[in-house]
Amino acid sequence: MGRSSHMKRLAMPRSWPLPRKTTVWIQRPDPCGHSIECCMPVGIILRDILGIAGTRKEANQIVQKGIVKVDGKEIKSVNRGVGIFDVLTVGEQSYLCIFDKRGRLSYNPIDSKKAGSKLCRLNGKTTLKGGRTQLSFHDGRTIIVDDSSKDEWATGSTCRINLSDGSISETHRASPGAQCYLTGGNHVGEIATITEIDIKRSSMPNEISFEEGYGTIQEYVMVISSPDDIPEVDA
Repeated sequence: MGRSSHMKRLAMPRSWPLPRKTTVWIQRPDPCGHSIECCMPVGIILRDILGIAGTRKEANQIVQKGIVKVDGKEIKSVNRGVGIFDVLTVGEQSYLCIFDKRGRLSYNPIDSKKAGSKLCRLNGKTTLKGGRTQLSFHDGRTIIVDDSSKDEWATGSTCRINLSDGSISETHRASPGAQCYLTGGNHVGEIATITEIDIKRSSMPNEISFEEGYGTIQEYVMVISSPDDIPEVDA
């Protein structure tokens, strides 16, 4: 059997800001670089979140006009997932996907200047033949670089990717004093300042402590350059 394009509303992730008991079924996003908890399909976003379309048919018509882009690339399917820190563009307006402080996905308007790049968390590195290094990011993208010795390319760092050419314009390493945005845990959606990183010499995840008096695992930390990287979200 093939993969179903729908799932029951009662089984949809808690991060989706949608009612559960209105209908039985809801659209499932196509496989992408994000987990299903961290993304929603374009059709649902246009219809239920942004209110640009009244029905899924209308959402599909909007997509087929070629005015909908994700990370600067035109899409042709309403099933395309738009996940955390992805940039969704509809016509002239762009939106950034983040979590609100209740852990729900939120698509917030941003200006065209900010829509030209996105933040990506470096999740891992792989050494390739010839000494080059492949960087793997949270949204599934990979970038091959020649110099893997740069400190800012350490796992857990955040890179700003230019969406026009896929190049890395700047990096921000997870280190004491750095500001970060939390994508999970009890303080999801908050901005905090790192004070200490506890690196575990085992299978346990690294832990990070903050000036605000709490901590979390490194997987939930997205280093940012400033709070301006995160648009305002209604609680």
